[in-house]
Amino acid sequence: MTIDTIVRVAARGDGITADGRHAALAAPGDTLLADGSLTPGPHHQAPPCRHFPLCGGCQLQHLDDESYAGFVTDRIASALAAHDLTADIRSPIVSPPRSRRRATLHAEAKGGRVRIGFTEAGSHSLVDISECHVLAPELFALVAPLRTLLTRIGFKRRADIQLTLCDQGVDVLIGAGAEGLAAAEAINDFCLTHHVARFAADDGIGPETRWEPEPVTVTLGGVPVAFPHGSFLQATREGEATLIAAVREAVGPSAMIADLFAGLGTFALSLAPAKVYAAEAGRDVILSLKGAAAIARRPVFAEHRDLYRRPLSVAELDRFDAIVLDPPRSGAREQATNLAACKVPVIAYVSCNPSSFARDAQTLCEGGYRLDWIQPVGQFRWSTHVELAARFSR
Repeated sequence: MTIDTIVRVAARGDGITADGRHAALAAPGDTLLADGSLTPGPHHQAPPCRHFPLCGGCQLQHLDDESYAGFVTDRIASALAAHDLTADIRSPIVSPPRSRRRATLHAEAKGGRVRIGFTEAGSHSLVDISECHVLAPELFALVAPLRTLLTRIGFKRRADIQLTLCDQGVDVLIGAGAEGLAAAEAINDFCLTHHVARFAADDGIGPETRWEPEPVTVTLGGVPVAFPHGSFLQATREGEATLIAAVREAVGPSAMIADLFAGLGTFALSLAPAKVYAAEAGRDVILSLKGAAAIARRPVFAEHRDLYRRPLSVAELDRFDAIVLDPPRSGAREQATNLAACKVPVIAYVSCNPSSFARDAQTLCEGGYRLDWIQPVGQFRWSTHVELAARFSR
């Protein structure tokens, strides 16, 4: 009987043998038999959650910490190799279980009851979660009460529920309407009982705040920043701290820094005493950053600017001592082209997609930059989603 050993885990989570055979739910060191069955090896752990592998919230709970860290590193190295690049890849920093402070869950009314959870892998079917090993306890504690609330308000459809842990507590945004006095009373009771920071409902024309006893904020760089509905926030506090530390190391003592795709100011507000130009396409988000920086008297100039339509020109870039770049998953192709032609001494690139990062890294390196190091970050523990921070220098 032919026996193969799993040598690595591919980008989508399948184990692979040296001769290219794939096996679902396999860990490095497992043995794959000719009939497709697996014998667990030293890195194959018992998944901690009863919903794994049906629940699509996690793909890699069968990997122990060592092999999961290896997966994170390999994802980045493989993306670089596809563009003939290499780099010093540091040891991954992986967030602990139950640390995810933002998540989008799904809710549906079916069979006379409301179900809340993640979808199954590769399916629209919903897994009604009764436990979760990635969500912060504050978020998971609201799952059962939300089922009761949605039942009370007569929820009849399928909708997303965005949960974000903010300074004042959990911010809840439900993608469904909630009309009438009975619904209003039910929402008030829910928010009072469970100390919700804010509750909003969106019936398709934009969020309507139904509960917010005090303005909701998130603290970034020691500065409270107003949190617009559904805004982006780094998934874990540990991941955020790792990325900030990497960015600060990368830019060093630079006096003038541009923070591109700045969001709410995760990096811009953490780079004092440097003067920072922050560009962001989200109008509400950049207004929050601008207001927070002004109140805190931080030297941040915030501009509402779509960097896909209007990337900074070479002349604009050359005014800065360092650039911080944190684009969405699609990367920053247009901005990277101009960066490759500029004279800025150092670039800190934060990415949530090793593939688009490697593409942009090739552009920068062809323009004369050197990829000094990469810090992998595993904020989405047990998932195939990998993040990183990297330093480029001339």
